Amino acid sequence: MSAYARELPQETTPDLRHFFYYAFSFVREPVIMSGNSATPNPQGRAADLPPAVVQLLAAARGALASGLLEHAEQQLTELVTLMPECTEAHRLLGIAALMGNQPARAIDHLQRAVASRPGDPTLNMNLGSALIETGQSEAGLEYLQRACQLAPDSAHAWYNCGKGLQYCAQMEPARDALQHAIALDPAHLQARNALATVLTSLGDTAAAVATHRETLRQQPDFAPAWFTLANMKIEPFSPDDVTQLQRQLSRSDLSDDARLLLGFTFAQALEDQGDHARAFDVLTDANAMKRRSIYWSRDEERCRVEAIAAAFAQPLPAPQDPTLGREVIFVVCMPRSGSTLTEQILASHPQVDGADEILDLPQLLNEESARRGQPFPAWVPAATAEDWHRLGQEYLVRTAHWRQQCPRFTDKNVDNWAFVGAALAMLPGAQVVNSCRDPLETCFALYRQLFGNQSVHYSYDLDDIVDYYAGYSQLCELWRKNHSARFFDHAYEALQADPEAQIRRLLTFCELPFDPTCLEFHQSPRTVLTISAAQVRQPLRRDTARSERYGVKLDQLRVKLRTARVISETLEQDPSERSSI
Repeated sequence: MSAYARELPQETTPDLRHFFYYAFSFVREPVIMSGNSATPNPQGRAADLPPAVVQLLAAARGALASGLLEHAEQQLTELVTLMPECTEAHRLLGIAALMGNQPARAIDHLQRAVASRPGDPTLNMNLGSALIETGQSEAGLEYLQRACQLAPDSAHAWYNCGKGLQYCAQMEPARDALQHAIALDPAHLQARNALATVLTSLGDTAAAVATHRETLRQQPDFAPAWFTLANMKIEPFSPDDVTQLQRQLSRSDLSDDARLLLGFTFAQALEDQGDHARAFDVLTDANAMKRRSIYWSRDEERCRVEAIAAAFAQPLPAPQDPTLGREVIFVVCMPRSGSTLTEQILASHPQVDGADEILDLPQLLNEESARRGQPFPAWVPAATAEDWHRLGQEYLVRTAHWRQQCPRFTDKNVDNWAFVGAALAMLPGAQVVNSCRDPLETCFALYRQLFGNQSVHYSYDLDDIVDYYAGYSQLCELWRKNHSARFFDHAYEALQADPEAQIRRLLTFCELPFDPTCLEFHQSPRTVLTISAAQVRQPLRRDTARSERYGVKLDQLRVKLRTARVISETLEQDPSERSSI
Protein backbone atom coordinates (compact mmCIF):
# COMPACT_ATOMS: atom_id res chain seq x y z
CA MET A 1 0.00 0.00 0.00
CA SER A 2 1.15 3.52 -0.75
CA ALA A 3 2.47 5.53 2.16
CA TYR A 4 -0.21 8.06 1.27
CA ALA A 5 -3.07 5.64 1.80
CA ARG A 6 -4.99 5.58 5.05
CA GLU A 7 -7.21 3.12 6.76
CA LEU A 8 -10.79 3.60 5.60
CA PRO A 9 -12.77 6.06 7.69
CA GLN A 10 -15.43 4.38 9.80
CA GLU A 11 -18.10 4.49 7.11
CA THR A 12 -21.83 4.22 7.00
CA THR A 13 -21.83 0.64 5.83
CA PRO A 14 -20.27 -2.30 7.67
CA ASP A 15 -19.24 -3.91 4.37
CA LEU A 16 -16.17 -2.10 3.01
CA ARG A 17 -16.27 -4.12 -0.20
CA HIS A 18 -19.15 -1.86 -1.33
CA PHE A 19 -17.14 1.29 -0.66
CA PHE A 20 -17.42 2.31 -4.32
CA TYR A 21 -20.32 2.29 -6.73
CA TYR A 22 -19.71 -0.50 -9.25
CA ALA A 23 -22.57 0.14 -11.66
CA PHE A 24 -23.30 -3.53 -12.36
CA SER A 25 -27.05 -3.27 -11.88
CA PHE A 26 -27.78 -0.53 -14.43
CA VAL A 27 -25.42 -1.44 -17.30
CA ARG A 28 -27.52 -2.95 -20.06
CA GLU A 29 -25.45 -2.32 -23.17
CA PRO A 30 -21.68 -1.81 -23.43
CA VAL A 31 -20.82 1.63 -24.87
CA ILE A 32 -17.75 3.71 -25.58
CA MET A 33 -18.15 7.33 -24.57
CA SER A 34 -16.20 10.34 -25.73
CA GLY A 35 -16.88 13.68 -24.13
CA ASN A 36 -20.63 14.16 -23.81
CA SER A 37 -21.55 11.66 -26.50
CA ALA A 38 -22.04 7.95 -26.28
CA THR A 39 -21.30 5.68 -29.20
CA PRO A 40 -22.36 2.03 -29.05
CA ASN A 41 -19.60 -0.52 -29.48
CA PRO A 42 -20.64 -2.47 -32.58
CA GLN A 43 -19.04 -5.65 -31.30
CA GLY A 44 -20.52 -5.32 -27.83
CA ARG A 45 -24.16 -4.46 -28.49
CA ALA A 46 -26.63 -6.77 -26.79
CA ALA A 47 -28.37 -7.25 -30.15
CA ASP A 48 -25.14 -8.63 -31.61
CA LEU A 49 -24.55 -11.15 -28.81
CA PRO A 50 -25.82 -14.73 -28.84
CA PRO A 51 -29.04 -15.15 -26.81
CA ALA A 52 -27.27 -17.49 -24.35
CA VAL A 53 -24.66 -14.81 -23.62
CA VAL A 54 -27.31 -12.12 -23.15
CA GLN A 55 -29.17 -14.40 -20.74
CA LEU A 56 -26.04 -15.23 -18.72
CA LEU A 57 -25.07 -11.55 -18.48
CA ALA A 58 -28.51 -10.64 -17.15
CA ALA A 59 -28.42 -13.47 -14.63
CA ALA A 60 -24.93 -12.51 -13.47
CA ARG A 61 -25.89 -8.85 -13.01
CA GLY A 62 -28.91 -9.86 -10.96
CA ALA A 63 -26.85 -12.21 -8.81
CA LEU A 64 -24.23 -9.52 -8.15
CA ALA A 65 -26.89 -6.97 -7.26
CA SER A 66 -28.26 -9.48 -4.73
CA GLY A 67 -24.83 -10.29 -3.31
CA LEU A 68 -24.90 -13.88 -4.63
CA LEU A 69 -21.24 -13.98 -5.61
CA GLU A 70 -20.86 -17.72 -6.09
CA HIS A 71 -23.87 -17.88 -8.37
CA ALA A 72 -22.69 -14.82 -10.34
CA GLU A 73 -19.24 -16.32 -10.84
CA GLN A 74 -20.74 -19.60 -12.07
CA GLN A 75 -22.78 -17.73 -14.67
CA LEU A 76 -19.81 -15.61 -15.75
CA THR A 77 -17.39 -18.53 -15.93
CA GLU A 78 -19.81 -20.32 -18.22
CA LEU A 79 -20.15 -17.13 -20.27
CA VAL A 80 -16.38 -16.73 -20.69
CA THR A 81 -16.23 -20.33 -21.90
CA LEU A 82 -18.72 -19.42 -24.62
CA MET A 83 -17.13 -16.04 -25.45
CA PRO A 84 -13.57 -15.65 -23.99
CA GLU A 85 -13.22 -12.01 -25.12
CA CYS A 86 -16.55 -10.76 -23.77
CA THR A 87 -15.57 -7.45 -22.17
CA GLU A 88 -18.65 -7.17 -19.97
CA ALA A 89 -18.08 -10.67 -18.60
CA HIS A 90 -14.54 -9.75 -17.54
CA ARG A 91 -15.81 -6.53 -15.97
CA LEU A 92 -18.41 -8.36 -13.93
CA LEU A 93 -15.93 -11.08 -12.99
CA GLY A 94 -13.61 -8.34 -11.74
CA ILE A 95 -16.35 -6.84 -9.59
CA ALA A 96 -17.33 -10.28 -8.25
CA ALA A 97 -13.71 -11.04 -7.40
CA LEU A 98 -13.29 -7.72 -5.61
CA MET A 99 -16.48 -8.25 -3.62
CA GLY A 100 -15.16 -11.71 -2.78
CA ASN A 101 -11.87 -10.25 -1.48
CA GLN A 102 -9.76 -11.53 -4.37
CA PRO A 103 -8.06 -8.27 -5.43
CA ALA A 104 -5.38 -9.67 -7.75
CA ARG A 105 -7.96 -11.65 -9.72
CA ALA A 106 -10.29 -8.66 -9.81
CA ILE A 107 -7.67 -6.32 -11.23
CA ASP A 108 -6.61 -8.90 -13.84
CA HIS A 109 -10.16 -9.15 -15.21
CA LEU A 110 -10.73 -5.40 -15.11
CA GLN A 111 -7.44 -4.65 -16.85
CA ARG A 112 -8.42 -7.07 -19.62
CA ALA A 113 -11.73 -5.27 -19.95
CA VAL A 114 -10.12 -1.81 -20.10
CA ALA A 115 -7.55 -3.02 -22.65
CA SER A 116 -10.46 -4.10 -24.83
CA ARG A 117 -12.34 -0.80 -24.49
CA PRO A 118 -9.98 1.89 -23.12
CA GLY A 119 -12.49 4.66 -23.83
CA ASP A 120 -15.28 3.17 -21.74
CA PRO A 121 -15.80 5.35 -18.63
CA THR A 122 -17.50 2.59 -16.64
CA LEU A 123 -14.58 0.23 -17.15
CA ASN A 124 -12.09 2.94 -16.17
CA MET A 125 -14.20 3.72 -13.12
CA ASN A 126 -14.35 0.08 -12.03
CA LEU A 127 -10.62 -0.53 -12.52
CA GLY A 128 -9.75 2.69 -10.68
CA SER A 129 -11.98 1.71 -7.78
CA ALA A 130 -10.41 -1.74 -7.60
CA LEU A 131 -6.88 -0.35 -7.62
CA ILE A 132 -7.77 2.14 -4.87
CA GLU A 133 -9.28 -0.55 -2.67
CA THR A 134 -6.18 -2.70 -3.06
CA GLY A 135 -3.79 0.10 -2.12
CA GLN A 136 -2.59 1.17 -5.57
CA SER A 137 -3.77 4.68 -4.90
CA GLU A 138 -2.00 6.76 -7.54
CA ALA A 139 -2.83 4.39 -10.40
CA GLY A 140 -6.41 4.08 -9.18
CA LEU A 141 -6.93 7.83 -9.06
CA GLU A 142 -5.66 8.14 -12.64
CA TYR A 143 -8.33 5.75 -13.89
CA LEU A 144 -11.06 7.43 -11.81
CA GLN A 145 -10.08 10.85 -13.16
CA ARG A 146 -10.01 9.46 -16.69
CA ALA A 147 -13.55 8.17 -16.20
CA CYS A 148 -14.62 11.73 -15.32
CA GLN A 149 -12.90 13.04 -18.47
CA LEU A 150 -14.62 10.42 -20.63
CA ALA A 151 -18.04 11.00 -19.05
CA PRO A 152 -18.03 14.54 -17.61
CA ASP A 153 -21.81 14.46 -17.13
CA SER A 154 -21.79 11.20 -15.14
CA ALA A 155 -22.58 11.74 -11.46
CA HIS A 156 -21.48 8.16 -10.77
CA ALA A 157 -18.02 8.82 -12.22
CA TRP A 158 -17.57 11.98 -10.15
CA TYR A 159 -18.89 10.19 -7.05
CA ASN A 160 -16.37 7.38 -7.40
CA CYS A 161 -13.58 9.87 -8.02
CA GLY A 162 -14.59 11.71 -4.85
CA LYS A 163 -14.65 8.47 -2.87
CA GLY A 164 -11.23 7.54 -4.19
CA LEU A 165 -9.82 10.91 -3.17
CA GLN A 166 -11.46 10.55 0.24
CA TYR A 167 -9.90 7.11 0.67
CA CYS A 168 -6.50 8.62 -0.13
CA ALA A 169 -7.10 11.41 2.42
CA GLN A 170 -7.17 14.09 -0.28
CA MET A 171 -10.18 15.72 1.32
CA GLU A 172 -10.40 19.07 -0.43
CA PRO A 173 -10.33 17.55 -3.96
CA ALA A 174 -12.74 14.90 -2.69
CA ARG A 175 -15.14 17.61 -1.54
CA ASP A 176 -14.96 19.30 -4.95
CA ALA A 177 -15.59 16.04 -6.86
CA LEU A 178 -18.53 15.08 -4.66
CA GLN A 179 -20.06 18.54 -4.93
CA HIS A 180 -19.80 18.21 -8.70
CA ALA A 181 -21.54 14.81 -8.56
CA ILE A 182 -24.39 16.36 -6.58
CA ALA A 183 -24.62 19.30 -8.99
CA LEU A 184 -25.09 16.78 -11.81
CA ASP A 185 -27.55 14.68 -9.81
CA PRO A 186 -29.02 16.36 -6.70
CA ALA A 187 -30.74 13.08 -5.81
CA HIS A 188 -27.45 11.11 -5.65
CA LEU A 189 -27.80 10.14 -1.99
CA GLN A 190 -24.52 8.24 -1.75
CA ALA A 191 -22.65 11.33 -2.96
CA ARG A 192 -24.47 13.53 -0.46
CA ASN A 193 -23.61 11.16 2.37
CA ALA A 194 -19.96 10.94 1.32
CA LEU A 195 -19.79 14.73 1.05
CA ALA A 196 -21.05 15.11 4.61
CA THR A 197 -18.34 12.73 5.85
CA VAL A 198 -15.66 14.67 3.96
CA LEU A 199 -16.95 17.98 5.33
CA THR A 200 -16.76 16.54 8.84
CA SER A 201 -13.16 15.48 8.28
CA LEU A 202 -12.35 19.00 7.07
CA GLY A 203 -13.95 20.51 10.17
CA ASP A 204 -16.99 22.05 8.48
CA THR A 205 -19.40 20.28 10.81
CA ALA A 206 -22.25 22.76 10.35
CA ALA A 207 -22.27 22.12 6.60
CA ALA A 208 -22.07 18.37 7.22
CA VAL A 209 -25.11 18.43 9.50
CA ALA A 210 -27.01 20.59 7.01
CA THR A 211 -26.17 18.15 4.20
CA HIS A 212 -27.48 15.20 6.20
CA ARG A 213 -30.63 17.06 7.18
CA GLU A 214 -31.35 18.01 3.57
CA THR A 215 -30.81 14.39 2.48
CA LEU A 216 -33.26 13.17 5.11
CA ARG A 217 -35.75 15.85 4.12
CA GLN A 218 -35.60 14.54 0.55
CA GLN A 219 -35.60 10.87 1.50
CA PRO A 220 -36.34 10.09 5.17
CA ASP A 221 -35.83 6.36 4.61
CA PHE A 222 -32.15 6.72 3.62
CA ALA A 223 -30.57 4.79 6.50
CA PRO A 224 -26.91 5.72 5.81
CA ALA A 225 -27.67 9.42 6.30
CA TRP A 226 -29.36 8.75 9.63
CA PHE A 227 -26.40 6.67 10.78
CA THR A 228 -23.69 9.05 9.60
CA LEU A 229 -25.50 11.94 11.29
CA ALA A 230 -25.57 9.90 14.50
CA ASN A 231 -21.89 9.07 14.07
CA MET A 232 -21.01 12.76 14.23
CA LYS A 233 -22.19 12.71 17.87
CA ILE A 234 -22.71 16.47 17.99
CA GLU A 235 -26.27 16.80 16.64
CA PRO A 236 -28.88 15.76 19.24
CA PHE A 237 -31.89 13.93 17.86
CA SER A 238 -35.33 15.42 18.45
CA PRO A 239 -38.63 13.76 19.38
CA ASP A 240 -39.61 14.10 15.70
CA ASP A 241 -36.45 12.18 14.75
CA VAL A 242 -37.41 9.42 17.19
CA THR A 243 -40.82 9.17 15.54
CA GLN A 244 -39.28 9.07 12.05
CA LEU A 245 -36.77 6.38 13.05
CA GLN A 246 -39.43 4.27 14.72
CA ARG A 247 -41.57 4.52 11.59
CA GLN A 248 -38.68 3.36 9.40
CA LEU A 249 -37.80 0.46 11.69
CA SER A 250 -41.41 -0.76 11.63
CA ARG A 251 -41.27 -1.32 7.85
CA SER A 252 -41.53 -4.96 6.84
CA ASP A 253 -39.50 -4.40 3.64
CA LEU A 254 -36.44 -2.97 5.42
CA SER A 255 -33.16 -4.62 4.44
CA ASP A 256 -30.92 -6.12 7.12
CA ASP A 257 -28.20 -3.52 6.45
CA ALA A 258 -30.66 -0.66 6.83
CA ARG A 259 -32.19 -2.18 9.96
CA LEU A 260 -28.73 -2.41 11.51
CA LEU A 261 -27.85 1.22 10.72
CA LEU A 262 -31.20 2.48 11.94
CA GLY A 263 -31.08 0.31 15.07
CA PHE A 264 -27.85 1.87 16.34
CA THR A 265 -29.14 5.31 15.35
CA PHE A 266 -32.47 4.77 17.11
CA ALA A 267 -30.67 3.80 20.32
CA GLN A 268 -28.75 7.06 20.23
CA ALA A 269 -31.93 9.03 19.55
CA LEU A 270 -33.65 7.41 22.54
CA GLU A 271 -30.64 8.24 24.70
CA ASP A 272 -30.86 11.86 23.57
CA GLN A 273 -34.45 11.86 24.86
CA GLY A 274 -33.36 10.40 28.21
CA ASP A 275 -35.00 7.01 27.60
CA HIS A 276 -31.93 5.00 28.61
CA ALA A 277 -33.70 1.76 29.47
CA ARG A 278 -35.29 1.51 26.04
CA ALA A 279 -32.07 2.67 24.36
CA PHE A 280 -30.18 -0.19 25.97
CA ASP A 281 -32.77 -2.74 24.84
CA VAL A 282 -32.59 -1.43 21.27
CA LEU A 283 -28.77 -1.61 21.44
CA THR A 284 -28.97 -5.20 22.66
CA ASP A 285 -31.10 -6.22 19.69
CA ALA A 286 -28.92 -4.33 17.17
CA ASN A 287 -25.70 -5.82 18.54
CA ALA A 288 -27.16 -9.32 18.54
CA MET A 289 -28.17 -8.87 14.90
CA LYS A 290 -24.69 -7.73 13.94
CA ARG A 291 -23.00 -10.49 15.97
CA ARG A 292 -24.93 -13.16 14.07
CA SER A 293 -23.43 -11.98 10.79
CA ILE A 294 -19.72 -11.98 11.73
CA TYR A 295 -17.03 -14.29 13.03
CA TRP A 296 -15.05 -13.61 16.21
CA SER A 297 -13.35 -16.13 18.50
CA ARG A 298 -12.46 -15.24 22.07
CA ASP A 299 -10.26 -18.34 22.26
CA GLU A 300 -8.25 -17.29 19.20
CA GLU A 301 -7.79 -13.79 20.58
CA ARG A 302 -6.65 -15.13 23.97
CA CYS A 303 -4.11 -17.37 22.25
CA ARG A 304 -2.82 -14.39 20.28
CA VAL A 305 -2.36 -12.29 23.40
CA GLU A 306 -0.69 -15.10 25.33
CA ALA A 307 1.68 -15.75 22.44
CA ILE A 308 2.67 -12.08 22.27
CA ALA A 309 3.13 -11.91 26.05
CA ALA A 310 5.35 -15.01 26.02
CA ALA A 311 7.41 -13.77 23.06
CA PHE A 312 8.20 -10.44 24.72
CA ALA A 313 8.56 -11.65 28.30
CA GLN A 314 12.25 -12.32 27.70
CA PRO A 315 14.76 -9.52 27.03
CA LEU A 316 15.35 -8.72 23.36
CA PRO A 317 18.78 -8.00 21.81
CA ALA A 318 20.26 -4.61 22.65
CA PRO A 319 19.35 -2.16 19.85
CA GLN A 320 21.96 -1.11 17.33
CA ASP A 321 20.83 2.52 17.62
CA PRO A 322 18.90 3.37 20.81
CA THR A 323 17.76 6.68 19.29
CA LEU A 324 16.23 5.21 16.13
CA GLY A 325 12.61 6.27 15.83
CA ARG A 326 12.63 9.31 18.11
CA GLU A 327 10.54 11.01 15.42
CA VAL A 328 7.65 8.64 16.16
CA ILE A 329 4.91 8.91 18.79
CA PHE A 330 2.72 5.82 18.84
CA VAL A 331 -0.75 6.44 20.27
CA VAL A 332 -2.13 3.06 21.32
CA CYS A 333 -5.62 2.51 22.64
CA MET A 334 -8.87 0.68 22.71
CA PRO A 335 -11.36 2.24 20.28
CA ARG A 336 -13.64 4.90 21.79
CA SER A 337 -11.09 5.75 24.48
CA GLY A 338 -10.20 9.30 23.44
CA SER A 339 -7.31 8.44 21.14
CA THR A 340 -8.42 10.85 18.40
CA LEU A 341 -8.47 13.59 21.03
CA THR A 342 -4.99 12.58 22.19
CA GLU A 343 -3.68 12.75 18.65
CA GLN A 344 -5.49 16.05 18.02
CA ILE A 345 -3.72 17.58 21.04
CA LEU A 346 -0.32 16.33 19.91
CA ALA A 347 -0.89 17.28 16.27
CA SER A 348 -1.78 20.81 17.34
CA HIS A 349 1.86 21.18 18.38
CA PRO A 350 3.97 22.89 15.68
CA GLN A 351 6.53 20.06 15.78
CA VAL A 352 4.03 17.20 15.27
CA ASP A 353 1.99 15.95 12.32
CA GLY A 354 -0.90 13.55 12.91
CA ALA A 355 -0.87 10.55 10.58
CA ASP A 356 -4.11 9.06 11.95
CA GLU A 357 -4.76 5.31 11.67
CA ILE A 358 -1.96 4.33 9.29
CA LEU A 359 -1.26 0.65 8.65
CA ASP A 360 2.52 0.62 8.25
CA LEU A 361 3.42 -1.15 11.51
CA PRO A 362 1.08 -4.16 11.18
CA GLN A 363 1.84 -4.41 7.47
CA LEU A 364 5.58 -4.56 8.13
CA LEU A 365 5.10 -7.29 10.72
CA ASN A 366 2.88 -9.23 8.31
CA GLU A 367 5.49 -8.93 5.56
CA GLU A 368 8.24 -10.12 7.91
CA SER A 369 6.06 -13.07 8.90
CA ALA A 370 5.56 -13.96 5.23
CA ARG A 371 9.31 -13.67 4.59
CA ARG A 372 10.12 -16.00 7.49
CA GLY A 373 7.24 -18.39 6.89
CA GLN A 374 6.06 -17.97 10.50
CA PRO A 375 3.22 -15.93 11.94
CA PHE A 376 3.89 -13.09 14.36
CA PRO A 377 5.05 -13.46 17.14
CA ALA A 378 6.48 -16.95 16.56
CA TRP A 379 9.60 -15.52 14.89
CA VAL A 380 10.33 -12.93 17.60
CA PRO A 381 12.77 -15.08 19.66
CA ALA A 382 14.91 -15.63 16.54
CA ALA A 383 14.99 -11.95 15.50
CA THR A 384 18.38 -10.31 15.86
CA ALA A 385 19.28 -6.71 16.60
CA GLU A 386 20.03 -6.35 12.89
CA ASP A 387 16.53 -7.62 12.01
CA TRP A 388 14.81 -5.14 14.30
CA HIS A 389 17.01 -2.31 13.02
CA ARG A 390 16.16 -3.21 9.41
CA LEU A 391 12.44 -3.21 10.19
CA GLY A 392 12.71 0.11 12.02
CA GLN A 393 14.50 1.74 9.10
CA GLU A 394 11.91 0.41 6.68
CA TYR A 395 9.11 1.83 8.85
CA LEU A 396 10.77 5.25 8.79
CA VAL A 397 11.13 5.10 5.00
CA ARG A 398 7.45 4.26 4.56
CA THR A 399 6.31 7.00 6.91
CA ALA A 400 8.67 9.72 5.64
CA HIS A 401 5.69 11.57 4.15
CA TRP A 402 4.52 12.47 7.65
CA ARG A 403 7.78 14.27 8.42
CA GLN A 404 7.78 16.61 5.43
CA GLN A 405 6.17 19.47 7.37
CA CYS A 406 7.09 18.58 10.97
CA PRO A 407 9.97 16.63 12.55
CA ARG A 408 7.65 14.36 14.58
CA PHE A 409 4.45 12.47 13.82
CA THR A 410 1.84 10.31 15.51
CA ASP A 411 0.78 6.80 14.47
CA LYS A 412 -2.48 5.88 16.18
CA ASN A 413 -3.68 2.65 14.60
CA VAL A 414 -6.15 1.17 17.10
CA ASP A 415 -4.63 -2.32 16.76
CA ASN A 416 -1.08 -1.25 17.67
CA TRP A 417 -1.49 -1.88 21.41
CA ALA A 418 -0.62 -5.51 20.70
CA PHE A 419 2.54 -4.56 18.80
CA VAL A 420 4.21 -2.20 21.29
CA GLY A 421 6.97 -4.72 22.05
CA ALA A 422 7.78 -5.03 18.37
CA ALA A 423 7.45 -1.28 17.77
CA LEU A 424 9.99 -0.45 20.48
CA ALA A 425 12.33 -3.21 19.34
CA MET A 426 12.25 -1.69 15.86
CA LEU A 427 12.25 1.94 17.01
CA PRO A 428 13.77 2.11 20.52
CA GLY A 429 13.77 5.92 20.41
CA ALA A 430 9.99 6.14 19.92
CA GLN A 431 7.46 7.05 22.59
CA VAL A 432 4.22 5.20 23.24
CA VAL A 433 1.20 7.05 24.59
CA ASN A 434 -1.53 4.74 25.87
CA SER A 435 -4.76 6.68 25.47
CA CYS A 436 -6.94 5.11 28.12
CA ARG A 437 -10.38 5.66 29.59
CA ASP A 438 -12.45 4.13 32.38
CA PRO A 439 -12.92 0.45 31.41
CA LEU A 440 -16.69 0.48 31.95
CA GLU A 441 -17.11 3.62 29.85
CA THR A 442 -14.81 2.25 27.14
CA CYS A 443 -16.55 -1.09 26.89
CA PHE A 444 -20.00 0.45 26.82
CA ALA A 445 -18.89 2.99 24.21
CA LEU A 446 -17.78 0.06 22.04
CA TYR A 447 -21.17 -1.60 22.50
CA ARG A 448 -22.93 1.62 21.43
CA GLN A 449 -20.98 1.89 18.16
CA LEU A 450 -21.46 0.17 14.81
CA PHE A 451 -18.02 0.08 13.19
CA GLY A 452 -16.99 -0.14 9.55
CA ASN A 453 -13.71 -1.79 10.51
CA GLN A 454 -13.52 -5.59 10.51
CA SER A 455 -10.86 -5.56 13.25
CA VAL A 456 -13.56 -4.48 15.74
CA HIS A 457 -15.72 -7.58 15.37
CA TYR A 458 -15.44 -8.22 19.09
CA SER A 459 -17.55 -5.15 19.91
CA TYR A 460 -21.04 -6.63 19.41
CA ASP A 461 -21.13 -8.95 22.43
CA LEU A 462 -20.39 -7.95 26.03
CA ASP A 463 -18.42 -11.13 26.76
CA ASP A 464 -16.31 -10.58 23.64
CA ILE A 465 -15.68 -6.95 24.57
CA VAL A 466 -14.61 -7.73 28.12
CA ASP A 467 -12.35 -10.55 27.00
CA TYR A 468 -10.71 -8.32 24.41
CA TYR A 469 -10.26 -5.52 26.94
CA ALA A 470 -8.66 -7.98 29.35
CA GLY A 471 -6.09 -8.90 26.69
CA TYR A 472 -5.38 -5.24 26.02
CA SER A 473 -4.96 -4.64 29.76
CA GLN A 474 -2.65 -7.64 30.13
CA LEU A 475 -0.28 -6.54 27.39
CA CYS A 476 -0.29 -2.89 28.50
CA GLU A 477 0.86 -4.04 31.92
CA LEU A 478 3.73 -5.90 30.25
CA TRP A 479 4.70 -2.84 28.20
CA ARG A 480 4.65 -0.66 31.34
CA LYS A 481 6.95 -3.11 33.09
CA ASN A 482 9.36 -3.59 30.18
CA HIS A 483 9.39 0.00 28.87
CA SER A 484 8.59 2.25 31.81
CA ALA A 485 10.49 5.20 30.33
CA ARG A 486 8.81 4.86 26.92
CA PHE A 487 5.20 4.04 27.85
CA PHE A 488 2.86 6.74 29.18
CA ASP A 489 -0.75 6.33 30.30
CA HIS A 490 -2.72 9.35 29.09
CA ALA A 491 -5.99 9.06 31.01
CA TYR A 492 -9.10 10.65 29.52
CA GLU A 493 -10.62 11.34 32.93
CA ALA A 494 -7.43 13.06 34.11
CA LEU A 495 -7.55 15.23 31.00
CA GLN A 496 -11.14 16.19 31.74
CA ALA A 497 -10.34 17.02 35.38
CA ASP A 498 -7.32 19.25 34.68
CA PRO A 499 -6.68 19.73 30.96
CA GLU A 500 -3.65 21.98 31.13
CA ALA A 501 -1.80 19.91 33.74
CA GLN A 502 -2.42 16.67 31.85
CA ILE A 503 -1.45 18.19 28.49
CA ARG A 504 1.77 19.50 30.03
CA ARG A 505 2.55 15.99 31.35
CA LEU A 506 1.83 14.52 27.92
CA LEU A 507 4.12 16.98 26.15
CA THR A 508 6.88 16.48 28.71
CA PHE A 509 6.76 12.71 28.18
CA CYS A 510 6.94 13.23 24.40
CA GLU A 511 9.96 15.54 24.90
CA LEU A 512 8.07 18.45 23.38
CA PRO A 513 8.20 22.00 24.70
CA PHE A 514 4.89 23.30 25.98
CA ASP A 515 2.91 25.16 23.33
CA PRO A 516 -0.40 26.89 24.12
CA THR A 517 -1.92 25.78 20.80
CA CYS A 518 -2.25 22.31 22.32
CA LEU A 519 -4.77 23.74 24.79
CA GLU A 520 -6.85 24.97 21.83
CA PHE A 521 -6.77 21.64 19.99
CA HIS A 522 -10.35 22.06 18.76
CA GLN A 523 -9.25 24.99 16.60
CA SER A 524 -6.67 22.97 14.68
CA PRO A 525 -7.36 23.01 10.90
CA ARG A 526 -5.96 19.49 10.34
CA THR A 527 -8.00 16.84 8.58
CA VAL A 528 -9.37 14.13 10.90
CA LEU A 529 -10.58 10.81 9.45
CA THR A 530 -12.02 8.87 12.39
CA ILE A 531 -15.58 8.80 13.71
CA SER A 532 -14.51 11.33 16.37
CA ALA A 533 -13.75 13.97 13.72
CA ALA A 534 -16.66 16.22 14.69
CA GLN A 535 -16.16 15.78 18.43
CA VAL A 536 -12.53 16.94 18.43
CA ARG A 537 -13.62 20.19 16.74
CA GLN A 538 -15.34 21.14 19.99
CA PRO A 539 -13.85 22.28 23.32
CA LEU A 540 -13.23 19.49 25.83
CA ARG A 541 -16.45 18.26 27.43
CA ARG A 542 -16.71 16.98 30.98
CA ASP A 543 -20.12 15.28 30.68
CA THR A 544 -19.23 12.34 28.43
CA ALA A 545 -19.57 9.54 31.03
CA ARG A 546 -22.72 7.52 30.38
CA SER A 547 -22.60 4.47 32.63
CA GLU A 548 -24.51 5.97 35.57
CA ARG A 549 -27.29 7.16 33.28
CA TYR A 550 -27.98 3.54 32.36
CA GLY A 551 -28.21 2.41 36.00
CA VAL A 552 -28.78 -1.29 36.54
CA LYS A 553 -28.82 -1.97 32.80
CA LEU A 554 -25.01 -2.09 32.96
CA ASP A 555 -24.75 -4.29 36.04
CA GLN A 556 -24.11 -7.32 33.84
CA LEU A 557 -21.19 -5.52 32.20
CA ARG A 558 -19.84 -4.43 35.61
CA VAL A 559 -19.89 -8.02 36.84
CA LYS A 560 -18.09 -9.25 33.74
CA LEU A 561 -15.36 -6.62 34.14
CA ARG A 562 -14.87 -7.51 37.81
CA THR A 563 -14.75 -11.23 37.00
CA ALA A 564 -12.08 -10.51 34.38
CA ARG A 565 -10.22 -8.42 37.02
CA VAL A 566 -10.32 -5.38 34.79
CA ILE A 567 -12.04 -3.33 37.51
CA SER A 568 -12.14 -3.93 41.26
CA GLU A 569 -15.14 -3.98 43.56
CA THR A 570 -13.83 -0.95 45.44
CA LEU A 571 -14.03 1.19 42.30
CA GLU A 572 -17.73 0.49 41.87
CA GLN A 573 -20.70 2.27 43.34
CA ASP A 574 -23.08 0.32 45.58
CA PRO A 575 -25.77 -1.08 43.24
CA SER A 576 -28.47 0.16 45.61
CA GLU A 577 -27.31 3.74 44.96
CA ARG A 578 -27.77 3.48 41.19
CA SER A 579 -30.92 4.42 39.40
CA SER A 580 -33.11 1.52 38.34
CA ILE A 581 -34.33 3.62 35.37
